[in-house]
Amino acid sequence: MAKGIAKRTPKEVLDMCKANNVRFIDYRFTDLLGTLQHITSTIEEFDLKTFEGGKGFDGSSIRGFKQIHESDMLLMPDSNTAFIDPFYQHSTLVINCNIADPVNHKPYDRDGRYIAKKAEDYLVKSGIADTSFWGPELEFFVFDTMRFDQTQRSGYYFIDSNEGIWNSGIEQNGANLAYRPRNKEGYFPTPPTDTYQDFRSEVVQTLVDLGIHMEVHHHEVATAGQGEFDVRYNTLVTQADTVGLIKYVARNVARRHGKVLTFMPKPLFGDNGTGMHTHQSLWKAGKNLFFDPKSNYAGISQTCRYYIGGLLKHAHAILAFGAPGTNSYRRLVPGFEAPVNLAYSARNRSACVRIPVYANDEKAKRIEFRPPDATCNPYLAFSAMLLAGIDGIMNKIDPGKPLDADIYELPPEELKKIRTVPGSLEQAIGALEQDNEFLLRGGVFPKDLIETYIDYKRKKEIDPMRLRPHPYEFHLYADA
Repeated sequence: MAKGIAKRTPKEVLDMCKANNVRFIDYRFTDLLGTLQHITSTIEEFDLKTFEGGKGFDGSSIRGFKQIHESDMLLMPDSNTAFIDPFYQHSTLVINCNIADPVNHKPYDRDGRYIAKKAEDYLVKSGIADTSFWGPELEFFVFDTMRFDQTQRSGYYFIDSNEGIWNSGIEQNGANLAYRPRNKEGYFPTPPTDTYQDFRSEVVQTLVDLGIHMEVHHHEVATAGQGEFDVRYNTLVTQADTVGLIKYVARNVARRHGKVLTFMPKPLFGDNGTGMHTHQSLWKAGKNLFFDPKSNYAGISQTCRYYIGGLLKHAHAILAFGAPGTNSYRRLVPGFEAPVNLAYSARNRSACVRIPVYANDEKAKRIEFRPPDATCNPYLAFSAMLLAGIDGIMNKIDPGKPLDADIYELPPEELKKIRTVPGSLEQAIGALEQDNEFLLRGGVFPKDLIETYIDYKRKKEIDPMRLRPHPYEFHLYADA
């Protein structure tokens, strides 16, 4: 069984506070868009009653939550998630919380963590499986500086990294130590070309010390400090918790070193973007439902094929949650190993569903959904993927034949037959508006959340981007 932060009862959490001379309690939760939020109390305000009565906060100030006339909400601590924060100066215990209504103490229906729990419950009630396992790969960039601004009459961003290939000609104190990964050649070089080995190890060791089972880290394809963290598979809610923790730890280790770490999918023009390839499998009574040793393709079962069929059918709607920003679709374009083709393959990395074949055995058999990125709310993104897969199994959706050919060598008439991911957030949101019935089954996603999410994305992200001139437009049109 995959491990995570040690399971604890409320009494054991209080004992943990005493043993570590804890002075503050940091209550954490995730907003609708996936940003980790927190409120801190003194240790004197924390006891066994807190686990039953919760901690009050103003929900009207949180994106996508309550309106001002119904703002009071409760944070209900989950004792199983407690750990001592490795960054705060004063000894602080961190604990993840579920969100509840203060009047009836019922779970809040826009709480992503609650939705993820309902998705796990729905899987069991469906009779298909009793467990789903998730293994995300979080890609990122580490920069020395990242400046940006947007006003009525100006707009710019500026990124720099000593490891960026564009710095190969500068002088630094009269010298330049060279060894920088060229564009699209950053995959796996040793130091001194890889300048972030110790940084990534520090992040991973911090996570291991917190009880997270990390697997590997490495430099990624792009220049300028692109890297990846891989975490051991775990169950849906626990793994969504872990994604938030990985992002928190990575950003704070970077800040400790005077760096800025971003999970933004496409911060650099002309080189690879960063995603969150998400490995997943279904299990029942200790058996992997995705594995078939007699399979004639990649060791996957018919159940797995149907699950893939569901992912492919609902991919556009899934990506409204899984690739949730306008910038996500700067990454999802052909030419950069981007998983833009709505097909599956054992090896073709341009297919949005890949079947790893490093080991063809029951324990390792899984599928990898490649389009998402780590700017998502992992509770919502994982839940949407699971529900799409369940729909595929229930309705026996055939994913068609695998795409094993070189996509760049296919004749145009063959290429036209292959569906692709959305070309923009606007298209993904439009797809979610039309295709959301699979999310509503079992009461997992409330209609209200989907409508609120669509409205927020259009008004706060899509429209503001569409209304502003782009700097490159001046290059194209200023002299027209």
